[in-house]
Amino acid sequence: MQDKITKTKIEKYYNLTSKALAIAKKSIAKGKEKQAKEIIKMVECYLEDSQHFKQKKDYVNAYGCLNYAHGWLDSGARLKIFNVKDNKLFTV
Repeated sequence: MQDKITKTKIEKYYNLTSKALAIAKKSIAKGKEKQAKEIIKMVECYLEDSQHFKQKKDYVNAYGCLNYAHGWLDSGARLKIFNVKDNKLFTV
């Protein structure tokens, strides 16, 4: 079902965002380290929050955290803080 937030869907997007984060960490633009550090911190916090909510079976908030986490990564990609090209993982 596409209209339900399930544990499976949360796990799928958690893995996707974690993969994107790992790539972003290796792709920081020269001179953008300070901005990248702030974005990475926010992404890691939202990923952690997502797991917290998932454990409580609060799938709506878990999914919301994942969307925020990935949004931070996408903004870093769009602002060229991360030198990434993968348009399946980032909005580039």
